[in-house]
Amino acid sequence: MRIGPWSLPNPVFVAPMAGVTDRPYRKLCKALGAGYAVSEMAASNPRLWDSVKTSRRLNHDGEIDPIAVQIAGSDPAMMAEAALFNIDKGACIIDINMGCPVKKVCNVASGSALLRDEQRVAEILRSVVDACATRDVPVTLKTRTGWDHTSRNALRIARLAQDTGIAAITLHGRTRCDLYQGHAEYDTIKAVKQAVDIPVIANGDIDSPEKAKYVLDYTGADAVMVGRAAQGRPWIFREISHYLATGAYLPSPSFGELRIFLLDHLEEHYRFYGEFTGVRSARKHIGWYLSGMPDAQDFLPLINQINSTREQTRALEQWFDRHPPTMPVIPMRTGAA
Repeated sequence: MRIGPWSLPNPVFVAPMAGVTDRPYRKLCKALGAGYAVSEMAASNPRLWDSVKTSRRLNHDGEIDPIAVQIAGSDPAMMAEAALFNIDKGACIIDINMGCPVKKVCNVASGSALLRDEQRVAEILRSVVDACATRDVPVTLKTRTGWDHTSRNALRIARLAQDTGIAAITLHGRTRCDLYQGHAEYDTIKAVKQAVDIPVIANGDIDSPEKAKYVLDYTGADAVMVGRAAQGRPWIFREISHYLATGAYLPSPSFGELRIFLLDHLEEHYRFYGEFTGVRSARKHIGWYLSGMPDAQDFLPLINQINSTREQTRALEQWFDRHPPTMPVIPMRTGAA
């Protein structure tokens, strides 16, 4: 699959998730088989660009190209300015967020709230695409099937995106009002793929190699995007890409591999955020990695009380010392679909 001039190594992508897909996490997912990753959402408001949070999101040091940055906002001119600002900071692809269902985003007519104003959608797409064309940078769109079940307009939005010059579209198979509840529906993604010529990326409830293959086969999409299922399980990208390429399963990682993945991730995480923020923001990742693991129910509350990166690392090393390094994290699956 290609996005503009960029040829991607496989069709298994990392979804942008606020507070999750920071640079350390994106680098890890790419190292573990993801063909592409989009940054967490960056604000288009220039008054926020000097904040600590935004400055971290603009840091792409050591990240494998193409660097993709997602921007969010409701003002066409401001979105274009934000796109150029991020290109100057290293972005190779600009992604427009019209899918975030979070109330604080929608309350300012941004994210998926834009789906109720197709004229504003057109203005934003045109403004950002025109601005990025001056730098030869492709623009993509991430959206949902509509605002609610009575107003699904993904087909119109997709055709509009293609006509405006959008290079690819990612479609989450839920409406905004669905949030993340229920099950993603793939009929709309299939219809969109049949209606446009640009690449379509399917998103929503893709949590296994089998599900990824089913979604690709059913919708005809060019790629899949994995979000929540990769939290604490970044090796899902190599599992899916291997299965799609060969029809065979990879062995589940061992506790020895998990130890390496987690501690390497934390080391990069600490360097990125610093001591105070690093030890606190790492807690959610540790919780995701160890959820359902032996002793985790008693161990995780202790982790959440530690306020030193060194002590956090030491506690994890001691926990891993109690588990055989060759034991698989999840029993290995057999057979092939």
